[in-house]
Amino acid sequence: MTSLSPHEWFKSSYSGGSGTECVECAREVGSILVRDSKRDRGPVIAVQHQTWILFVDSLPRGEGDH
Repeated sequence: MTSLSPHEWFKSSYSGGSGTECVECAREVGSILVRDSKRDRGPVIAVQHQTWILFVDSLPRGEGDH
């Protein structure tokens, strides 16, 4: 599939190689955009920048954290 979006989408470096379970993100002024990597023409969720930072900071760090 080819994206029609003008945004530069990226995946996490922790994303699996099979492409079956990943989201993509893109930066926009004041927000982060999130979509299903398998549906690049599907719905997009916009999250306020500060909310995204709080979310990412709340994620466990290291391989032993679950």
